[in-house]
Amino acid sequence: MFALIRKEINAFFASAVGYLVIAVFLILSGLFLWVFKGQFNILDSGFADLSPFFQITPWILFFLIPAITMRSFSEEKKQGTLELLLTKPIKLWQLVLGKYLGSLALIIIALLPSLLYVISIYQLGNPVGNLDVGSTIGSYMALLLLAATYNAIGIFSSSMTNNQVISFLISLFLCFVIYFGFNAIANYGLVVFEQLGMQLHFERMSQGVLDTRDIFYFLGSIFLFAALTIIGLSKGVKKQKIKILAFILVPIIIINLIGNSFYKRFDLTQDKRFTLSKSTKTLILETPAQLVIDVLLEGDFPSEFKKLQSEIKQLLEEFNALNPNIQYIFTNPLEEEALRSETINQLQQFGLTPMEVSVQESGKAEIETIVPWAILSFQDRSVKVPLVKNTIGATSEERVNNSIQQLEYAFADGLTKLLHPKKYKIAVLKGNGQLPDIKIADFIKTLQDYYFVGAFTLDSVANNPQKTLTDLQKFDMIINAKPNEPFSEKEKYVLDQFIMNGGKSLWLLESTSMEIDSLMNPEGSSVALMQDLRLGDALFSYGIRVNPVLVNDLYSAPLVLASGEGNDTQFTPYPWFYESLTKSNSNHPVVKNIESVKFEFSNQIDTLKNDIKKTVLLTSSDKSKLEGVPKEIRLDIIRKKPDIASYNEGPQNLAVLLEGNFKSNYKNRVKPVKIESHRDTSVNTKMIVVSDGDIIKNRIRKGQPLELGYDPYLNLKYGNKEFLLNAINYLLDDSGLIGVRSKEINIPFLNIEKVVKEKTLWQAINIMVPLILLGVFGSIFSFLRKRKYRKNS
Repeated sequence: MFALIRKEINAFFASAVGYLVIAVFLILSGLFLWVFKGQFNILDSGFADLSPFFQITPWILFFLIPAITMRSFSEEKKQGTLELLLTKPIKLWQLVLGKYLGSLALIIIALLPSLLYVISIYQLGNPVGNLDVGSTIGSYMALLLLAATYNAIGIFSSSMTNNQVISFLISLFLCFVIYFGFNAIANYGLVVFEQLGMQLHFERMSQGVLDTRDIFYFLGSIFLFAALTIIGLSKGVKKQKIKILAFILVPIIIINLIGNSFYKRFDLTQDKRFTLSKSTKTLILETPAQLVIDVLLEGDFPSEFKKLQSEIKQLLEEFNALNPNIQYIFTNPLEEEALRSETINQLQQFGLTPMEVSVQESGKAEIETIVPWAILSFQDRSVKVPLVKNTIGATSEERVNNSIQQLEYAFADGLTKLLHPKKYKIAVLKGNGQLPDIKIADFIKTLQDYYFVGAFTLDSVANNPQKTLTDLQKFDMIINAKPNEPFSEKEKYVLDQFIMNGGKSLWLLESTSMEIDSLMNPEGSSVALMQDLRLGDALFSYGIRVNPVLVNDLYSAPLVLASGEGNDTQFTPYPWFYESLTKSNSNHPVVKNIESVKFEFSNQIDTLKNDIKKTVLLTSSDKSKLEGVPKEIRLDIIRKKPDIASYNEGPQNLAVLLEGNFKSNYKNRVKPVKIESHRDTSVNTKMIVVSDGDIIKNRIRKGQPLELGYDPYLNLKYGNKEFLLNAINYLLDDSGLIGVRSKEINIPFLNIEKVVKEKTLWQAINIMVPLILLGVFGSIFSFLRKRKYRKNS
């Protein structure tokens, strides 16, 4: 058998045709990956991974492998040497196996120079070595299994005829049909056919995930075509061949059926991106019936969005692999040009805001509209899921990274809305001058998708404090949104005992009184004053203090002012340093990867020493300073240049998470009212204190609330809603979803400066060096072959 393997290799490289076949393969791969413009160009993609190679190689192998295998048996038949081989002391299966392994060795030799691509990407990564080696190894294993299957098909095709050209065409046809044909049939609704095709199994493995179902599929296919080759060459009668074929098919089918029921997946990626979190797996397994995910991200768009699309497909494939009830489809809602404007208007009405991106085409930049949303539909309900995070000031790399980081959380969040009934209750406190309903309407509406939300006043505490506390304890959490009237001791005591009994709380408080609207007067000025809500002693006992000072921050949101009248009205942004923009680098799940949160006239928070665990969630920028009150604030400061040197007080705490067993503010004190079961120390609980109530306040236009965090004048969306929703999810430990946000996905990027500077060099290396290596191999092979014949002569 080993003699047959050597014979195949020697015969292939004995003529220039063998070298030409491999050279064409290397040239095509090199040109598509490193030179030609398009979706397979690695240098243009900006990503340090070899996925374009594994996307294009199945196409090139369609021609390479039939060219290698076409002469295996057809040439033997044509020259009449097959009968001679069969008379040798070698069994038919050994003959087929020898031919198969010989051809496979040639294919591996052809693929070996592609390792140079791995080295190139390794060197071009940012930083050098920024390459997912585990994923690359898994992809190569998938490629070898695919090539081995193509090889088995090629050997079978060669055994059917004595004409090499016909063998080539039969092999090409079979490979194409089995790889793409079944997928095409599946697109007509016959999903079961997708499992019969190679494309699904190869694409799953080429992501860096080894699935035993895919491995069984490829091994079964190889065994099947090898067996068909043996049956075709055997001299038995037709009935015997059919029996043998049935005898072979039955165990292959049984093994694959068992393998599809009991399978194992091995995630080889370095960041374990395809290993779903426990809470996400639970949600997926709980899906009792068909749930369809329509992904609208389809069309012609830049490479970063193609990468995002690829990551979404891979994630949803993981969902489907875990529970076949979850089906997905990618569509382009803007495909019909004639209905484009009407469709965009309809999408906006449903809250599916399209996005404009720049696309490079024929050297020109064009604006393309895409719809980066997904719609989850289950029974008679549906939920929309945003796929792109437009972080303010983010580069394309950061935008892609942030979006991919949040994919699992975004889809898991949508599944939660569809599958899980509400179970937690949240009380929005009223009665102490808190923000009116219309100014918190958007956030409350969002909150109602997850929780039961109701208003709660403390007015009855004066007459019946025990009943007030009992009613309040029916809720799991309270939100105190920008009160401006002091709390009485009785009210504070009820809130204190709510916390002592494990109630969660979100405090959005201000120790100063100042509104941007108060500057819109003829004088253009107002005075910021201290505001005493009488909550200071309670917060102090919990381990925190909100100081009556204003945070003035150079990194801030602009103030948009209108000038002119009617149609001539113009909106101009001006620097306004009382609106801090926070951008946390913390890995805490509440703030990880969220967009900048906008504050207005925020105060500084001090953390005090006690046994409570404190986590600073948001701060102002390094270029901040504090201003005491009372202080006159004038609108005309927007035209003055700030004194940069005075912004030297560093980042100031604006939002702090407190966790642990809190000490009651009324421990060892006279109680203002009598309440049963008073507690001096709380059970383990959490609270978040934010030194600005305006972060929950939405804008109002024509009497209707706008989306929280959306600035219609600048067309920007701040991260206020995301931060507050994450905060509440975390405080309530809701479904473990907040833990999904902690998952770290590393997107390997190329060093763009190095790529631009050395592009021609790397193109030359990856085109010429593989050919040089092939030439060196050919020279050595020819030299050894000639030397062998000299010795024999």
